[in-house]
Amino acid sequence: MPWTKEDYPDSLKNLKPTVRNKAIEIMNALQREENYNEQRIIAIATKKAEELYQNDHPNASVYEK
Repeated sequence: MPWTKEDYPDSLKNLKPTVRNKAIEIMNALQREENYNEQRIIAIATKKAEELYQNDHPNASVYEK
């Protein structure tokens, strides 16, 4: 079942919406393409989304205040 902007893991709730949405996009792609368990998919996607955001916003936090 794909994740959505309204239905995503609790571990993403404190991320900025742009980071969270990118993580959701990556998670759904990994779920379709790879044979990882759900926790691994979440970890990989979160890390990648954070890295992408930090590359575009080097001094900004990925978390909501």
